[in-house]
Amino acid sequence: MNEVQPIREKRHINALKKALRGRDLLLFVLGINSGLRISDIRMLKVGDVRDKDFVTIEEKKTGKKKRFFFNSAIKKAVAELVPANASDDDWLFPSRKGNQPITRVRAYGILNEAVERAGLKEKIGTLGCHSLRKTFGYHAYKNGTDLSLLQSIFNHSRQSVTLRYIGINQDRIDEVYANVNL
Repeated sequence: MNEVQPIREKRHINALKKALRGRDLLLFVLGINSGLRISDIRMLKVGDVRDKDFVTIEEKKTGKKKRFFFNSAIKKAVAELVPANASDDDWLFPSRKGNQPITRVRAYGILNEAVERAGLKEKIGTLGCHSLRKTFGYHAYKNGTDLSLLQSIFNHSRQSVTLRYIGINQDRIDEVYANVNL
């Protein structure tokens, strides 16, 4: 199985946003702005996000409590994309097959259908659900977020794990080769 990568180019992020609508756009925006795993995102209810500044969840993978703040992009997406008539008990990402949240497989399909519609298949390849989490980490790091803070956000044991996870190790190695011109 191939390891998924973050979406590195903001222009590719913007192209994907244009290729998505409604629930699917909200899924993408929440994913790239929260750093949460898809297993935690898909279980959110409307009441968890409507008119809120943050939410506290118990991570499915680790069982740890995690509080995450809603930045302006998340707040805007929630305000614009959550149906006004949705109940607080409704799934934020409802399945079209009954009263349940979308599956991980459907989330994967949503992302890759958007890649196709945006014409990015040749540029970014296949996106996995974990690409959203990695995109958050990659851009946070590139914007100057301290590596130890990202390590804590991702619950990683070592900074080297975080660097590899967000795709920075290879970037640094490539820079060494590019900058040694003897």
